[in-house]
Amino acid sequence: MKHLNIFIFLFCSCLTTLAQNHHLVFPDSAGWNVLNENQELAFRVKIAPEIPAFFSIEGAEGLNMNFDTLGNFSWKPSYDLVDRVAQTKDITVIFQATLRDGKRERKPITFTIKHVNRPPVVEDLPVFYVKQSNLNTYQIANDYVYDPDGDPIVIKSIQSQMPEGSGLSSLGQFTWTPSRSQFSSLKNNSLQVEFIVQDQPDKAETKGRLKISQTQQDLPPEILIVPGDSLFSIKEDETLNLKIYISDPNGDDNVRSVGFIPNDKRVPSTGLKENTLLQSEFTWTPGYEFVDDAQNSITTEIVFFVIDKSNNRTQRKVRIKITDTENLIKKDGHLYQKYRSNLVDALILIQQLDANQKKLNADYKKAKKGKKNRSIVNASLGAVTGFTPAVVDNSDQSKVVSAVGGTTVLTLGTLEATEVVGRSKENILEKIKIGIDIRNKIQSLGDEFARKYALKSSRRNAEFDKDIEKLRANLNDQRIVLLELDAYAKNAAKIDDREIKKVFVDFADEQK
Repeated sequence: MKHLNIFIFLFCSCLTTLAQNHHLVFPDSAGWNVLNENQELAFRVKIAPEIPAFFSIEGAEGLNMNFDTLGNFSWKPSYDLVDRVAQTKDITVIFQATLRDGKRERKPITFTIKHVNRPPVVEDLPVFYVKQSNLNTYQIANDYVYDPDGDPIVIKSIQSQMPEGSGLSSLGQFTWTPSRSQFSSLKNNSLQVEFIVQDQPDKAETKGRLKISQTQQDLPPEILIVPGDSLFSIKEDETLNLKIYISDPNGDDNVRSVGFIPNDKRVPSTGLKENTLLQSEFTWTPGYEFVDDAQNSITTEIVFFVIDKSNNRTQRKVRIKITDTENLIKKDGHLYQKYRSNLVDALILIQQLDANQKKLNADYKKAKKGKKNRSIVNASLGAVTGFTPAVVDNSDQSKVVSAVGGTTVLTLGTLEATEVVGRSKENILEKIKIGIDIRNKIQSLGDEFARKYALKSSRRNAEFDKDIEKLRANLNDQRIVLLELDAYAKNAAKIDDREIKKVFVDFADEQK
């Protein structure tokens, strides 16, 4: 029977140890969570030791991630997920496994997505109608030729396809002065000219085709700004990206300089970068301090200009409306501090309740023991007839007390429990129950609060402040006064993230 009890004890200990060591298992290969746009990633999340569990994911809204309850995960990031300028983007989600006993195992995973360059797109171009013995100009780089990633593009000619006397600039400006014989040949047979569109800086290429026929058409020199709006509306934290294409009927070499003049000196001159002599890119982010707090928005003007070698000047004005935007970086930092500080307050109260619980348990034991050690006689008014020694324990002569005869009995027993016995044992027991009830509520609410707002995106919701009020209401439970807790609680500034995570396991120790 003794061996059987030992076996049962060891078996239960093993089960307890295994229950405490459950954790989520992900692929362990190097860089498994780093993938490119449009690259499919698939794996299965397991729990070790392996037991039945219900799997779920948080923070994956709008990302088209597939994750079923058995732990099977698959995802193919879209091409537009990562900005071409940033090149990479980190996305954090939380995987969760719910066990049959209601316990949960959670783990945040950060996926690093890399930008994938796509080649330019060339749609069917409108027919190029030319005039005889005149310089005919056609701009290929228009709405029909673009890069899906927003990369600057350069047009390259295929010399074997070019008619005699024609030219194709890097900006896609096709020029040709057809001779009489060339013009005549177009009367019955249109000319097909192939060219190459190359994006920058990755040099991905796509072949296009231009159809040329007889007609009369003339394109004046122009500064082409893409997008072609005259008014752009952006937020303070939003980046404005404009592509500037310069064309000159006299050839590429005739362009001398390209620049811009803003009406607000806070627009930096470094915003315009020259990719080639005839192609530039304007990139600008106003910043959170650009619009004064007293204003909702501000509109600024920028004049882009080009000057050729003959000092001829062409300009194009654009207006930019910047809307005041809340500083999400500061806001997220403030919300995280509210998230952490409220959990710290809950932790401190739990620590106080635990310490008070130990004290009350000790007082309760002392009170029960004090009843047994009460004085064997009580004192009251009346006649005293005499004192008589009385032996309580024959084996120990120190256990001798004096008895008083008559109507008065004088207490000479132990006074050890006088202080404790003076208070009701039921009163102590009631305080113990109150402490346990408050602690259970704080632990439950703290666990829910830590889990629900582990991601910064969830802390931006209106429910965040409501849940804080709910938590604070329980932290200020009126019954706490009855427990007479220590007013000199542990300093909140000394609480580190590891202490919080020990009590509230779902606490996010970073501003994710």
